[in-house]
Amino acid sequence: MKQILDAILAGDSAAVGELPVPDHYRGITVHADESTMFEGLSTKEKDPRKSLHLEDVPTPELGPGEALVAVMASAINYNTVWTSIFEPVSTFAFLKRYGKLSPLTARHDLPYHVVGSDLAGVVLRTGPGVNAWKPGDEVVAHCLSVELESPDGHNDTMLDSEQRIWGFETNFGGLAELALVKSNQLMPKPEHLTWEEAASPGLVNSTAYRQLVSANGANMKQGDVVLVWGASGGLGSYATQFALNGGAIPVCVVSSPEKAEICRAMGAELIIDRSAEGYKFWSDEHTQDPKEWKRFGARIRDLTGGDDPDIVFEHPGRETFGASVYVARRGGTIVTCASTSGYMHEYDNRYLWMNLKRIIGSHFANYREAWEANRLIAKGMVHPTVSRVYPLEETAQAAYDVHRNLHQGKVAVLTLAPTEGLGISNPELRAAHEPQINRFRNR
Repeated sequence: MKQILDAILAGDSAAVGELPVPDHYRGITVHADESTMFEGLSTKEKDPRKSLHLEDVPTPELGPGEALVAVMASAINYNTVWTSIFEPVSTFAFLKRYGKLSPLTARHDLPYHVVGSDLAGVVLRTGPGVNAWKPGDEVVAHCLSVELESPDGHNDTMLDSEQRIWGFETNFGGLAELALVKSNQLMPKPEHLTWEEAASPGLVNSTAYRQLVSANGANMKQGDVVLVWGASGGLGSYATQFALNGGAIPVCVVSSPEKAEICRAMGAELIIDRSAEGYKFWSDEHTQDPKEWKRFGARIRDLTGGDDPDIVFEHPGRETFGASVYVARRGGTIVTCASTSGYMHEYDNRYLWMNLKRIIGSHFANYREAWEANRLIAKGMVHPTVSRVYPLEETAQAAYDVHRNLHQGKVAVLTLAPTEGLGISNPELRAAHEPQINRFRNR
């Protein structure tokens, strides 16, 4: 592995393809025989630091249409938290089901799961049938893995009957020194970004793009009022940027003054600190408080000059969903993914059906959407929101911080990269966007 890293750091990408592929590499794993370790505990009591392991694992066989990537940096997504606490189910059920599909996919059904759904790195090898990418290419990866042998996915690959999230529902993910991806997951690394910055947007940036901008999601237009929950976080920070870039009006909901400042740095002006203003949408574990919905809706109208949200960008789930349905304008859209506070949503259907509102489910993004979202990053129109960078050895702590909402923006992980700040290949473009990038990097 040292030879590969030395070649990359020396800028000799062409040499990477001539170096031998290591038999083993270091990766972050969960173990099948530990999948019941948190039984009986509440979600908050489950600790990723106990279930995530850094260990040597064998390098997988490279198949047709695949690429092996030397990973310089990765990032923490909430799906890694779910994997680490074995919620809502153990991911080994996903791997077992995938392993039954073909002799090639059987590689994924292992007693350990290498996790992670983001990467920035360098192509090390490509399998038969790969023509668009070659060893030495600097790339980022989006996390949609599809087989495309069914007609279902050919208008929108997210509808493919064998659609999976790489590193969550497949093995050999990006929180590792090497990763196995399909070639149609690869996209060019933005030249002005460091490895850790480039690795961070992938999943959340593409998810926000489809959810908010794409015709497959809310199809946002100029002038729309967009309520963004968790607007400073890994997902919400990109939704906020898309709203601002697209001529919409974001109303940013955050939980602290520090997170409010992140939104202001992005250019947002309408901000609600839900903790400071004391919103409690549930009076107890089983009962929501409609008076709080109304108070929240009145606060939004105060900020917007009387307008209700055209679009509610929903991802907290159970905790906020009743309020989201209530505050959306007549004929408005609630677009939802993730449900980090719980999947069992409750809302008063009168406010949906009688006011002709719509709920749209959105999940990650297809290759076209991911490519467009990455293109905006590469052009410096959207910026990474990296709040902290951990070494690979501290990935479990990074996942714990995300689980406990101790982070702001996206949390990155250095895998092969020895230090932060490496990987910029276009210093002129970097210089042009340095002020904005620095504003978006919060410590």
